[in-house]
Amino acid sequence: MTGATGSTGTVAATGGTGISEDYLAGFTVLLAEVSATGRRLTREELDERRAVGERTAEQGHKLGQVVTAHLAAARESWPALPGTAEAPTARAVTAVASGVLDAIGQAVSAVCEGYERAQRLAVRQEEAIRREFIDDLLYGRSDLNRLAERAERFGLRLAHEHAVAVASGPETYDDTHPVTRRVETALVARFEARRVLMATKEGKLVCVAPGSQSDTLAYFAEQARIAMGGGRVAVGRAHPGAGGVVHSYEESLNALDLAERMPLHGEVLHAADLLVFPVLTRDRQAMADLVRTALGPLRTARGGPKPLLDTLWEYFDSGCVAAEAARRLRLSVRALTYRLDRIKQLTGSDPADPLHRYMLHTAVIGAKLLDWPAQEL
Repeated sequence: MTGATGSTGTVAATGGTGISEDYLAGFTVLLAEVSATGRRLTREELDERRAVGERTAEQGHKLGQVVTAHLAAARESWPALPGTAEAPTARAVTAVASGVLDAIGQAVSAVCEGYERAQRLAVRQEEAIRREFIDDLLYGRSDLNRLAERAERFGLRLAHEHAVAVASGPETYDDTHPVTRRVETALVARFEARRVLMATKEGKLVCVAPGSQSDTLAYFAEQARIAMGGGRVAVGRAHPGAGGVVHSYEESLNALDLAERMPLHGEVLHAADLLVFPVLTRDRQAMADLVRTALGPLRTARGGPKPLLDTLWEYFDSGCVAAEAARRLRLSVRALTYRLDRIKQLTGSDPADPLHRYMLHTAVIGAKLLDWPAQEL
């Protein structure tokens, strides 16, 4: 037993792994008892090995170091194990050795279980801290100074400008979803040294990047749409400070919401290109009055106002080109012209007249924003 109890020093006992002998306390004693009696390790002894695995993980040791240290201690103690020295026959020696090897395997397996359990716990704790930070960052619920300090841990410097992109797809996504992992892996591979944070929020993918790195958000949008098999991405404007992240995030969400209510073209929306819409709805009452006045007469049309409202939308969206609007609506040019004439008769406004066109176009946009005629104004 002298080889296992310390006469050869710490390095010999642990195989030069850097693992303290404290973690191996009692291990060679167990092997000696197993060798002498042939018994298996008890539940308490296995729990002790699991605890050793947990402690070594918490101290930052690698699992390979811990396993190697146990195997080195077993190898050092092997020649002095009482069962092998006292066995009367070769068969008995083989039986004792088999029992000792089983015990070593049990002990090492328990150490690995404890190590992995500690690692899983550490990962869960880190994920909880990260999730709390993301919630506070996107909703601005924490003290800004404290938030800026926490942001450094996740690679963000909130004193600088940041922009937020949000991707919405056919499914809801969380941090463990394969789509999330695929996009995050692509970002890390492409922008390893940059200060980028990716997360999920309310079933959507979210990417926070410095405002000067527009290529990062463009790449995120591209990879998100590929991984999701479609979907839509909105990119907010860059704003300074922790409050700027919240502002950019809200702009992205508003752009996605706007795209749901209005038939906006394009898979990637930029909040900077949609600033006119918040302006139009800032005075909701005035916009509602315009919609009622300019488009209200369309309610008397056969089939209701929606077909004529859609006609105006596509006509204006196509640059007032009748042939293109007719193609989008799957109508003949003659049928489209009839509808435009009907709109002029009902509203008294001519879509071909520049002044009337501006009023009608604004009213149509307002109808989409206010969900008219589905919602009464």
